[in-house]
Amino acid sequence: MVKKTLFELNSIYRDNLRITGYKFGNGEPSVCIVGALRGNEVQQVYICSQLIRSLKIIESHGKIEKGKAIMVIPSVNTYSMNISKRFWPTDNTDINRMFPGYNLGETTQRIASGLFEAIKEYKCGIQFASFYIPGKFIPHVRMMKTSFEDVEDAKKFGLPYVMLRTPRPYDTTTLNYNWQVFGTNAFSVYTHETDNIDIPSAMQAVNSVLNFMSLNKIIDHPVVGLNESVVIDDKDIITVKSKTAGIFSATADVNQHVLRGTTLAEILDPYTGETKSRIKSPAEGTVFFRHNAPLTYANAVMFRILPDKSNRSITTP
Repeated sequence: MVKKTLFELNSIYRDNLRITGYKFGNGEPSVCIVGALRGNEVQQVYICSQLIRSLKIIESHGKIEKGKAIMVIPSVNTYSMNISKRFWPTDNTDINRMFPGYNLGETTQRIASGLFEAIKEYKCGIQFASFYIPGKFIPHVRMMKTSFEDVEDAKKFGLPYVMLRTPRPYDTTTLNYNWQVFGTNAFSVYTHETDNIDIPSAMQAVNSVLNFMSLNKIIDHPVVGLNESVVIDDKDIITVKSKTAGIFSATADVNQHVLRGTTLAEILDPYTGETKSRIKSPAEGTVFFRHNAPLTYANAVMFRILPDKSNRSITTP
């Protein structure tokens, strides 16, 4: 293993920002794994740390294939992580909305540019991503539909689902999208948590990346926990929102099968404890995402339901 600084940004008032990478093997830039681009992505850093531990053992046993190089970058936005802030501290901008970056631009554009220049030559790119809403997902791998996506390769992670996402205008400045359009086969892996560590889903993510590298003959490692991935489109997912603000009390969890009309959660009055509204499932299917913050606003996304295959033409009421 070689530890190296991929990019450094000078600072006037505190230590310099350094993006640190851990390189395994030598030769063709085969796989680059990026953890936290945001300051609250603790789960993503933890997954990278466990992946680094595994790769150190694999490398020590000579199990990285000859002529293959792997890079793991646990955290990019360490300034924000040090103060528990999601976005860049001084201007609240999101590094993952700045790619491919601009080395003469604003601070986060420069960081994105420095990172992208260091990793854009890798054949495959894996990002441990998080959702813009606090919540819990079924572990899955996600790809942007750019005409460069490789669904069969995504299945090699062995996660329960492969989701294809139609890019929206703001997606064109993400790492995943730019990796793909610059020739890298890019994947985003989602697990249960972001701000907190969930060890079972973290280890599932670690094993999924090891599965991917093993099946692509980058490492020599046993394939474990391989699911036959179901390919879905993000347009299939039904978004369920809250009609009122209050305390969020969930009665359904991710990966739970629910019937149409099943109560998924109650919104409680913060002062009296009375039920202000009940959130019900609009279709029979599986809970794919669940909001997990204790309070909610009106019209906020609370659940995302993957309807059973026969019901996927249903739209949100």
